[in-house]
Amino acid sequence: MARIIVVTSGKGGVGKTTSSASFSTGLAMRGFKTAVIDFDVGLRNLDLIMGCERRVVYDLINVVNKEATLTQALIKDKHCENLFILPASQTRDKDALTEDGVERVLNDLVQMGFDYIICDSPAGIEHGALMALTFADEAVIVTNPEVSSVRDSDRILGILQAKSRRAQSGGEPVKEHLLITRYSPRRVENDEMLSYEDVQEILRIPLIGIIPESEAVLHASNQGNPAIHFKDTDVAQAYQDVVGRFLGEEIPLRYTSYEKPGFLQRLFGAK
Repeated sequence: MARIIVVTSGKGGVGKTTSSASFSTGLAMRGFKTAVIDFDVGLRNLDLIMGCERRVVYDLINVVNKEATLTQALIKDKHCENLFILPASQTRDKDALTEDGVERVLNDLVQMGFDYIICDSPAGIEHGALMALTFADEAVIVTNPEVSSVRDSDRILGILQAKSRRAQSGGEPVKEHLLITRYSPRRVENDEMLSYEDVQEILRIPLIGIIPESEAVLHASNQGNPAIHFKDTDVAQAYQDVVGRFLGEEIPLRYTSYEKPGFLQRLFGAK
């Protein structure tokens, strides 16, 4: 049975689309047929991060409005046999998304045999974000370890628990996962950001992973290649761990502790 997963955040710029790209790629690399949908109508960044922006002919709004079929609009990923991207429109308004239209698209993807459908939500609680989370079975809440980001994530949890289709019908709640991005143990040690324990204490949902602060994320975005493909980097390993934990594997947390440099390291310029 297909699972619909929304990747969402209360605040923009926290690494949500980067995480959607790597998470969906990781599932596809494990052999699952996966679709990732960009709900950020008007901006459309997912196709850039996935490296398929030149192949966009039809988009989500075209499918919702029955101007194109899903088969026409879905873009097959260059690197993963099982991964398909449904881009957003840059020229339409977010109000072009309708609940009936989104439900039809999701049902059609289920009928096409997808195992996982990842909905890359816009930040905040505007119309596109509500459409992305309405039909979710599970949610990955992406937050940075700083107060305003965590506060906004708490707001998103409230929306999920009140306005998702599962909440409206009185069904089983949406399963929630916490993903902390741009984490720096050194900055935590220096009291420059919240610790992951602080974030968990505030949000009270299960932690699925910690993505370390890294320039590899910027390099990946600029190259149009999900960060999980950047082998031998902490970021790629962290996203692989996230996918493993999501699939039920017992994987210890990494990238959470800071080892202060010794005297010689400080002498020779270690940070």
